[in-house]
Amino acid sequence: MLWILAAVVGLVAVILCVTVILLPLGLPLLGQARRMFTTSVRLMLPPALAHPVKTADKNARKKGRKAKDVVPDAVGKATKRSRNPFRRRSTILG
Repeated sequence: MLWILAAVVGLVAVILCVTVILLPLGLPLLGQARRMFTTSVRLMLPPALAHPVKTADKNARKKGRKAKDVVPDAVGKATKRSRNPFRRRSTILG
């Protein structure tokens, strides 16, 4: 519905811009029609396409939380294995 309203406002703005006297009213109205049309397109698209940066940030935060949970376990295992100086290096690393 919003894109239909944006098209009507854009048409009125173009008609106002054609008449030179009403040009100062037509230009801001044309900008408003553009913003309305942009908003309507974003509402129709899925969130990943409408706001790719926001969805990427959410996915990165989730991956970071998972990595934060895994890293302390890996560090703890590595320090336990490396405490014995007489152990072979292959068993420390693997």
